[in-house]
Formats: sequence, structure tokens, C-alpha cells
Amino acid sequence: MRLAWLTDLHLNFVNHRTRQALYTSIKEANPEATLVTGDWAEADSLLALLTEWQTELNIPTYFVLGNHDFYHGNFATTRNQLTTLPPNLQYLTTSSVIYLDKSTALIGHDSWADARCGNFFLSPIRLNDHVLIADLCNRPPKLLFKKLNELGDQAASTLEQKLNQALTTHQHVILATHVPPYREACWHQGRISDDDWLPHFASKAVGEKLTPIMQQHPDQTLTIYCGHTHSSGTAHILPNLTVHTGQATYGQPAIQQILE
Repeated sequence: MRLAWLTDLHLNFVNHRTRQALYTSIKEANPEATLVTGDWAEADSLLALLTEWQTELNIPTYFVLGNHDFYHGNFATTRNQLTTLPPNLQYLTTSSVIYLDKSTALIGHDSWADARCGNFFLSPIRLNDHVLIADLCNRPPKLLFKKLNELGDQAASTLEQKLNQALTTHQHVILATHVPPYREACWHQGRISDDDWLPHFASKAVGEKLTPIMQQHPDQTLTIYCGHTHSSGTAHILPNLTVHTGQATYGQPAIQQILE
């Protein structure tokens, strides 16, 4: 299968003309499907832009959400509105394993930066996540830390189950997520993020679930595609586990890569 991978599109920040140019570039690349690793828009524009995307492209899209997709909303309501999507739009967080062909399976989850990497309590960084998402706002640091831990643990548990299932039948697994699951994949301007940013850029819980599974399956491979940091890079965690982090610039949504 030929997949166009995109991430951190932030379509709510661009006008109709720019979105049309993006759709044209995707059509010209002629993929059989698209894979989008989060940050489509914000909660109040998400459904309309997903609908426009599907109308314009009319091919299968496999996707997860990013932190921005929950801005001006909450987790439950934002995810619930996706239950009415047409079949061609597959929300990987709530879907089962997808078998792309005889050898390759696709799994995914939004994931969340779980504050366990770097120095959360010493970091001067405060994200809009903690102001614009109802589930996270107005929480003192200790309660926010606990909630972020819970979100990371939920993603880790779900991905652990999906990965184990996929590896029972398929040689190669593609995992789509928004948040890098390893500090080594938290690229920013050509370097790994420092301890101030890492609490907000990595999901340590997810990485700690994935690594031992792949160590137990040395003859099978896991390739992870993520975004969130807006800088590109590749991290080779194990001989059979690789993470690709996508680059993004506000106002310039673009294809990251064509995956064959």
C-alpha cells in the first residue's frame, strides 16, 4: 500500500486556498490512503475540517489526534464526535488492528506527554494544553502531573494490547501516534529537547511498554510515526524499532513522506 504520511497540519490556521493546495499535492502524490499523526485543528473546527478532507480526497485516512485537537474542548466530547465519521476516516485510537497487507499491520493512539521525562516540577514551560483543555486546566502542579501520568498510562496500556495482537500475525507493524514515545525521538531544531521541554514532548510510559515487546520479537519490526515537536528526526531505539518524527511549520501543511 502507498501511504502519504502527514502530521501537525493545524488546518484551522490556514485559509481555504492553502488547504486546497495541500489537497492538490496529496492527489498528485497518488497515495492509496493517508496517515495523519495528529494536530489537525482545534476541537471547535475539527469535525468540519475532517469532513472537508474526506470530501476533497475521497480515499481512506488513518489518523490520531494531537493535543491541539482538544483545545477549547475536552477529551470525551472531542472523541465522541468522531463516532459519526464515514468509514473511510479511521480513528486509530478507538479502532482495532488494521491489516494493510499480508505482512504489515497498522495500529495507533493519540498518546500524551506524560511528564515523566525531564524535570516537570522545575520546568518553566507551561503549555496552552493546561489552559485550553477542560480536563487539564486549573490543576495545581501535583494534580496536573498525576493526570498527565494517567493519560500516558492509558495510551501505553492500549498500545501494548494492540501491538501484541498485531505481532501474532504480521511481520511488520506501523504505529501512528502524536507524541514521541522516547526522549531520543523528541527532536527540536536538530537536537533532542532539553529537560525543560521533555516533560511536554515525550510519553515515557508508551516507550517502556513498546521496547520489551520488540525485544521479545527480534525477527519482527515496529516503525513509529509521530509529530508534536514540529522538528524532524529518526531515532533507532532497537535494531527492529525505529521512530520517525515529523517536521511542521504553522501555515504550511505538507506531506512528510510517501510510505510504500
